[in-house]
Amino acid sequence: MGENRVARVAVDVPLAHLDRPFDYRVPEALVDQAVVGARVRVRFAGRLRDGFILELAETSDRAELLSLHTVVSPEPVLTPAVARLVRAVADHYAGSFSDVVRLAVPPRHGLTEKADPPAYPPADPTQPGATVLTGYPTGSALLTALRDGRSPRAAWTVAPRPDGLGDWKAGLLEAASATLDSGRSALLLVPDARDLKRLAERATARFGAGSFVTLSAESGPAARYRAFLAASRGLVRLVLGTRSAGFAPLPNLGLVALWDDGDDSWAEPRAPYPHAREVAVLRAHTSGCALLLAAHSRTAEVQRLVEREWLVPLGLSPAQARGACAVVRVAADGEHALDRDPLARVARVPHQVFETIRAALAIGPVLIAVPRAGYHPVVACAGCRDIATCPTCSQPLVDTAGGRPACRWCGPPLQPWSCSTCGGHRLRTPVAGVTRTTEEFGKAFPGTRVVGSSAETPIEVVDDRPAIVLATPGAEPIARFGYAAAVLLDTGALLRRPDLRASEEALRRWLAVTALVRPADEGGTVLVVGEASERSLQALVRLDPVGFAGRELVERSEAGFPPAAKLVTIEGELPVLDEVRVSLALPSGVEAQGPFATGSSEGLGRLTVRCSLAQGAALVSAIRTLLATRAAAKVEGPLRVRVDPQVI
Repeated sequence: MGENRVARVAVDVPLAHLDRPFDYRVPEALVDQAVVGARVRVRFAGRLRDGFILELAETSDRAELLSLHTVVSPEPVLTPAVARLVRAVADHYAGSFSDVVRLAVPPRHGLTEKADPPAYPPADPTQPGATVLTGYPTGSALLTALRDGRSPRAAWTVAPRPDGLGDWKAGLLEAASATLDSGRSALLLVPDARDLKRLAERATARFGAGSFVTLSAESGPAARYRAFLAASRGLVRLVLGTRSAGFAPLPNLGLVALWDDGDDSWAEPRAPYPHAREVAVLRAHTSGCALLLAAHSRTAEVQRLVEREWLVPLGLSPAQARGACAVVRVAADGEHALDRDPLARVARVPHQVFETIRAALAIGPVLIAVPRAGYHPVVACAGCRDIATCPTCSQPLVDTAGGRPACRWCGPPLQPWSCSTCGGHRLRTPVAGVTRTTEEFGKAFPGTRVVGSSAETPIEVVDDRPAIVLATPGAEPIARFGYAAAVLLDTGALLRRPDLRASEEALRRWLAVTALVRPADEGGTVLVVGEASERSLQALVRLDPVGFAGRELVERSEAGFPPAAKLVTIEGELPVLDEVRVSLALPSGVEAQGPFATGSSEGLGRLTVRCSLAQGAALVSAIRTLLATRAAAKVEGPLRVRVDPQVI
């Protein structure tokens, strides 16, 4: 083919109007190195730029072509399957191929690429047998389908208990084992390094050391690229990873499994801001592989896929879950409790909490979940409950160790504080941090070991000795044999968050705490301090996250919010957004709100556009056209586009 060979190259140019491949001639000297997926350097608009070869062809529509400048590496790091996924993700999120491919392919590490790869012994998919998934209705059918080479798609609602049916790590490895047994590869995704470490330990015990790789941005450039190459070269068939591993180039991919899709860590903070759950869904759709979305809770997005019958539900009924997990009770839920403690419904820590802790300490450790860290939270007016602010700079006041409110910027107010709303002078602490709460329980239970765990000072594991463990969300230590009891404090603080997903996120966190507690037949109990009429608390008591997700989806449908509708936010300077609204060719029936000031920075605003799901593709296409037109005309004023943002 010689000099007539043509390479179609994805050039690293993030401009929307140039988001397409470009043809280059392959010189004779580079024919052997120019393979599909290789990194190349090409001349584009008078400058040398990086790119990837997407395809090789004999001819081009253009008569005259520039030649490839050089092949940076003949290593095929961008496989055709991953390239299709990158394109699908970019189109779904109104982004560009170059933005997404940066997330999919890690930077090259030359020494690692040239070095001899380590030996990767094959994973043994036969030992031990499945014991977790087979305990669920249709769980055995799922494993059989994977073992037979089929591609089922399931939403697994994991029972919230620390072992047995609640052992999600073993369940994911069972699904991976069945997939490996069919001769295919498997990709298991977890939200953070903490879960990755625990899953890797279990995978080592099951499949053997070195039989898989972990792919994570926290690993460092060399280790991450080495794991990436092991996957792309087919040296391993099992990859464990975090968000960045969603694009891992595994050959003959049979399964993508993702744990806890409601975790905030799955939302990519870089443009075009894809969510790992949607990447996994798109990958299952484009490649035809199996998909397993597992969690203790259920997001509205997963519920929608279940209701469309795109995902098959896999889980216990609420009655079965209550029989297999810890008992969940709400403090002061009943006249008998109020007779014993008349202030139970207004006290932060009712008397029933102390009774539960004392009883549980006789058989093991007790976990107390506090929704925030720290010692000096903001303070509020005791009368109207408004947040107390500094009379000088209007920033929230905090409670100091001396008991006097102070401003972080101005110090203690010079005059006695008074509420600007009701004129009151008394202050209260609406939510105490874990540090202060630790001190309070230490005084209440002298002689008992009290431990605090937060994101700043995390603790991994506690033993089975009696202890009171206070932890913030995500930093709860694992008890070796499960906690004897757990107490959920300040539940209203999670529910009052100004976020569409506040109730859904609160239930997700509470179920994660419940999953650390021993089942009821071993004495495990969870006590919740909050308003018993809250729907999310009722779902927790019933252990019915599926029913909660169904009602949540109905309400979002009525309100016109994702995932029942397509919502796009466009952020930028207000004058620019005014121009965008005028020039944006919206399909009929699309609703636009704004632009309005966001308050985060002077002069910045947001334009919100939403429509039905049926019109979603047309809306995203119109926004992509607008971005391309502005980029081609070199219109000033950057814009940030988010499709179905995680935080609303």
